[in-house]
Amino acid sequence: MTSTTSKVLSLRMDGELFDRLHTHAAKRGMSVQDYVVRALVRDDFDERLQTSVEEADRFFSSAGRRGRLATRPEHARSGRA
Repeated sequence: MTSTTSKVLSLRMDGELFDRLHTHAAKRGMSVQDYVVRALVRDDFDERLQTSVEEADRFFSSAGRRGRLATRPEHARSGRA
């Protein structure tokens, strides 16, 4: 987190879900709050990483169509050293 201020988020959930979260957190020696925050941060990172990979794929596939990859020497394109 880059911000030094914290915010409060209150969640209402059924007891069964809370018990599962508590069990998972306890296995890791964490509080439920820390476990949920870590899960949210991880999910946010995964989503941002996936977006970056997709953008890179689009960039490199469009670069290939424009012929940028064809600027390599002939021996590199043919696989000969």
